[in-house]
Amino acid sequence: MSTAPAILIAGTHSGCGKTTVTLAIMAALVRRGLQIVPFKCGPDFIDPTLHEMVTGQVSRNLDVRMCGKDFVRATFSHHLPETGFGVVEGVMGLFDGGTGSAAHLAKTLGIPVILVVDVRSAAESVAAVVKGFATLDPDLKVAGVICNRVGSARHKELIEEALKPLSLPVLGFLPRNENITIPSRHLGLHMGTESPLQNGGIDALAALCERHLAMENLLQLAQGRNKSFASQENTIFTTIKSDAPPVRIGVAKDAAFCFYYADNLELLRLAGAELVFFSPLADKELPQNLAGLYLGGGYPELYAQELAANESMRESVKKFSIKNKPLYAECGGFMYLCDSLENQDGEVFPMCAVYPFPCAMNAKLRKLGYRNPHLTSESILGSAGTALFGHEFHYSTIIEEGTAFQATGSQGIQVVYHLEDDQKEGYYLRQTLAGYVHLHWGRTPEAAAAFVNACRFFLN
Repeated sequence: MSTAPAILIAGTHSGCGKTTVTLAIMAALVRRGLQIVPFKCGPDFIDPTLHEMVTGQVSRNLDVRMCGKDFVRATFSHHLPETGFGVVEGVMGLFDGGTGSAAHLAKTLGIPVILVVDVRSAAESVAAVVKGFATLDPDLKVAGVICNRVGSARHKELIEEALKPLSLPVLGFLPRNENITIPSRHLGLHMGTESPLQNGGIDALAALCERHLAMENLLQLAQGRNKSFASQENTIFTTIKSDAPPVRIGVAKDAAFCFYYADNLELLRLAGAELVFFSPLADKELPQNLAGLYLGGGYPELYAQELAANESMRESVKKFSIKNKPLYAECGGFMYLCDSLENQDGEVFPMCAVYPFPCAMNAKLRKLGYRNPHLTSESILGSAGTALFGHEFHYSTIIEEGTAFQATGSQGIQVVYHLEDDQKEGYYLRQTLAGYVHLHWGRTPEAAAAFVNACRFFLN
């Protein structure tokens, strides 16, 4: 059971500067010598890499809607030592997302909320916004406020006076600073592995906090965690533990394939996997003696030319599938397995051609939201009827029309995911399963175990 201090940093809406403020607070606390353990509310893959960039620690997703209350409490307790300090970044606005919201997560974990308010286009009216957020849910503890993007000393004075009657701790006023920014693209901010805060950006964030925030007050508020919500270790981390000899599973990991839930990788290891990381961009062929493959999501569309040029790797992946060895791929990994990939400039590049249909990027977002696939037949992730949980977010589509897809019946492709809206997804060919849904196995660790067992079964 972990009763370490912790806070959740939430925002009034997307774009209020929540991520930047979170990174700044993490940077300041790291420089004070604290053992910061970062977490991210929701299914996002990008923000956790930024957390790791600043803290040097793996950041894990906490999503009650996708992973369930028990897993969220268990993983929070499992990874937050008594000597640590937990910092959780919220998602969207504080109350957005129902059971997937930052507010619901804060109540699930019993941790206080620090509210980030973008005051750029308001003054006294900020008090009404803060009062609404602080009082909307009496079961939620909004412990303090940070006013972000303050324009001047007079601007600060007007807001400060308006907030006094609320008797809610105001931790500080962060000035507008256009010099500290994180670049973004179609799927969100740049990844932490791309070092988006170069030239002293992290130090500048830490200095900003020390200069403008009451850090001692923030540390004190974090002690206000409801200790009765601290969860005992959940058996989720022990029930699938295997004593069998480990099996080698290759995991694509580079700039093109970088979207993985940290807990998914841990669950695979617990189930008996020895994870072997490789790069479809840089390596010429797959690592030796692999029993399975896991191709996560990422940005294959940004590296389509390089992926296409690495013909030996593409052929190596295709041969792996043809040999009937277990291969699981999500979103970007699925795109890599298609016949070809068309980028947003209309350029077409050959991919692995495990599946006979092409894939094309679109200018607009195609799918976004939580998904609850049910397996319609037995696969490398479990038996028919198995419920899975995940999230979908992509700009590309596969082109199913035409003779290529119509001929797939003779090639043995099954569609094995049945989604809530009666959409079919999850393309199963031989022992290769791929689709657009990013699965999180926190609620269904048996799916991770099923994949490892499938790899063990087909090892020979």
